[in-house]
Amino acid sequence: MLKVAMLSYHTCPLATLGGKDTGGMNVYVRDITRELGREGVHVDVFTRSQDEHVPHVLHDLGFGNRVVHVPAGPEHPLPKDELAGHLPEFVAGIETFTAEKDLHYDLIHAHYWLSGLAGEKLKAAWKVPMVQMFHTLGKMKNRVARSPAEIEGRYRIQGEERALKAADRVIAATLAEQSQLQFLYHADLKKTTILPPGVDTSRFYPIPPDEARAVVGVPPGEKMILYVGRIEPLKGVDTLIHAIANMRDEGVLTRYPHYLTIIGGDPDASPEAMTAEMARLQTLCQQLGIGDLVLFRGKQNQDSLPYYYSAAEVVVVPSHYESFGMVALEAMACGTAVVASQVGGLAFLVQDGVTGFHVPDGDPGALCASLTRLVQDQELRARIGEQAAVYALDYAWERITPRMISIYQDVIAGVSR
Repeated sequence: MLKVAMLSYHTCPLATLGGKDTGGMNVYVRDITRELGREGVHVDVFTRSQDEHVPHVLHDLGFGNRVVHVPAGPEHPLPKDELAGHLPEFVAGIETFTAEKDLHYDLIHAHYWLSGLAGEKLKAAWKVPMVQMFHTLGKMKNRVARSPAEIEGRYRIQGEERALKAADRVIAATLAEQSQLQFLYHADLKKTTILPPGVDTSRFYPIPPDEARAVVGVPPGEKMILYVGRIEPLKGVDTLIHAIANMRDEGVLTRYPHYLTIIGGDPDASPEAMTAEMARLQTLCQQLGIGDLVLFRGKQNQDSLPYYYSAAEVVVVPSHYESFGMVALEAMACGTAVVASQVGGLAFLVQDGVTGFHVPDGDPGALCASLTRLVQDQELRARIGEQAAVYALDYAWERITPRMISIYQDVIAGVSR
């Protein structure tokens, strides 16, 4: 049996989505672990413990695969710039756990640069190869940053460069990410492989809209535009809010009543605890006079998302940067049209005019135009939704997981291709 040590240092695959550091990567680690288990691969996921009340070992992902919460620093969420300082404890905790249980692995699979630095140490200690995935890149985030607060520190760039050097194979989600690794980080293309994330088509599939609306509380006759994701400037939610205001000003929402639902963050936090971006977005809605058209629903359980996607008329991914775009893929699998920024992985994932529409990032006018086109044309929405659901089947985990196992086997055998 193939045995893999999966490293997800800064975020747990079991965490509720929509928090500050929970999103597509959590979904990816959770799903790939479950799917590998289904294929007979044993996986232990090691993550930093962020809650002393959560058992340190859980079997929630099935097939004998574990999530191991390793104490490293205080057992509560920490800013990313503090996390690197606790990596030695994390590595030591993994070594203690594996020694006590006499565990041996064939390969390390590290997610994000912090895990790559932990993997670098474990690779040397265990004498096994390492596969690295970044999910997002610091240099790309800095290229689209709109304020000094969004700039990633030099420590991250150096960490990514170290992880790249240590890895025996780097997996990029799309050709765009591979190109970014090549030109921004001078990655060795001989050890880079493109493999997109998968989607769980047993969970994400078209649900009859009336049934989906009943589950998530959309009253009969009302229509919803949907955003799902983290609440941070990189995600471009302010562009979407401005687009909704434009639709209101142009009379579109009078002729075709829709409202915007935003899933993610904590909109009900106290003023002291609320993130600056959530406060900014809520203030923006009031300033634009569309507070009655925008509903902040906060973090939601992953199990509810297929219902939200299926209940929505359109799902919007207005990001300034996405290495892939898991929300877009999930929405398409549910048969819902997507309007997405033409950036990063989204430019490859969403087929313009076929499974959704591309718009320039940061352009409320263009986003307004595409949304208007969809909300006023039910036949167009239905056609694009049907095409999206068929297209998403190519990304079913049943097709992606064997390719991942093949990469593992090649890396273990020292094969470069």
